[in-house]
Amino acid sequence: MRQIQELRAEARPQTGKGAAYQARRKGFIPGIVYGGGSTPEPVAIPQHELERHVGTGTFLTTPFLLELDGNKTRVIPRAVQLDPVSDRPVHVDFMRLKEGTKIILAIPVRFRGQENSPGLKRGGVLNIVRHEIELECAVENIPELVEGDLSGLEIRDSLHISAIKLPEGVRSMVKERDFTIASIVAPTSVIEEARAAAAAAAAAAAAPVIEEAEAAEGAAAAPGAAAAPGAAPGTAAGAKAPEKK
Repeated sequence: MRQIQELRAEARPQTGKGAAYQARRKGFIPGIVYGGGSTPEPVAIPQHELERHVGTGTFLTTPFLLELDGNKTRVIPRAVQLDPVSDRPVHVDFMRLKEGTKIILAIPVRFRGQENSPGLKRGGVLNIVRHEIELECAVENIPELVEGDLSGLEIRDSLHISAIKLPEGVRSMVKERDFTIASIVAPTSVIEEARAAAAAAAAAAAAPVIEEAEAAEGAAAAPGAAAAPGAAPGTAAGAKAPEKK
């Protein structure tokens, strides 16, 4: 299960763009803590601490104990706003987590058993359909990741959500179908060879039809089939002209 992290914060008495700008100048990132049946509370997080956690790539799925004025509150980040130029955090939202609360998170998927997959051994390629899965889980039981086992998969086999063992109390948000997580596909060279073989087979099947059409065209153009001199266009040789009345 994901370990809860600790994070320091300071109360932010003023809000608005001016106050946020001043907080950043002092080395803090403005934020807000909401939910849990209490009023929203503006806070400021030390910039270097926040950037360290954001840089892990799992910030939005990590629970924190937020220390504020000597009190610790369990929270989880729900949004982080990044500067479009520097890609550094400029604002963050936290949601309070009461005991027993269930939340929906995108949990990363990792794979094992590559060495036991006949399809991969034969040169197949792992096609990852979902890098993350939306799961509902209790705040006390947030998984670090979920694992998919590729053992025994051949080329054109797929790994579905039903094959992944989820932790107790954790369930997928997609209940209507057994969706695909990953599949083993043939390498590009094999696909190209199959396409070339199909094209060759189609050309071979079309060849007799083309030859027959060419033969018929040649017969129509032969001297014996030419129109008689003076005959109207499209009248075959030997055809009787209509009688004059």
